[in-house]
Amino acid sequence: MIELVSADRCIACDKCVKVCPTDVFDRGEDGIPVLARREDCQTCFQCEANCPVDALYVAPLTHPLPEGSPARDEEHLDETGLLGSYRRHIGWGRGRTPGALRAVGPPLSPPGATSPSPPITS
Repeated sequence: MIELVSADRCIACDKCVKVCPTDVFDRGEDGIPVLARREDCQTCFQCEANCPVDALYVAPLTHPLPEGSPARDEEHLDETGLLGSYRRHIGWGRGRTPGALRAVGPPLSPPGATSPSPPITS
């Protein structure tokens, strides 16, 4: 569930507002998104994945964390590397390796091929 929007990091681009499938955010008077319907969050991580400045934190839970939880404290999230961690993990953002390029699995063959494709090496 969405737990934090960092007003210090946010650049008011509205990407999180636009990608949210359940319309969790409203645009605040200062342009910073406000968690207006947090209980509607489906924990899809689209807002965190699309935030270009890692200003959002979505906890991997389907219910809100209790008040006072360290995972709702921006300083704690920043110090532990959790703020924007989903985006970093999937490799979205300048200088990051996309998650698909790090995926591990069996070699796949193109349709109709009789042998697996050679592994891709960088």
